Amino acid sequence: MSETPVTEMSFEDALRSLEEIVTRLERGDVPLDQSITLYERGAELKKHCEARLNAAQMRVEAIRLSEDGTPKGTEPFSA
Repeated sequence: MSETPVTEMSFEDALRSLEEIVTRLERGDVPLDQSITLYERGAELKKHCEARLNAAQMRVEAIRLSEDGTPKGTEPFSA
């Protein structure tokens, strides 16, 4: 498992690390103290991934269409 600071990780690396933590915790063979540490890092990774996804969503643009259905421009994404 990577000890890279979460804030320096790409979305993909953070997600991969989170998946590794979930797998280890699901196996149930990790001592309690280590499980707590893994859980805390997993929570931090989850928060980081959610923030990165939210930031990406804010940058997405929707294509506007004119009345005849042809592309007319873009506008900011709205959920």
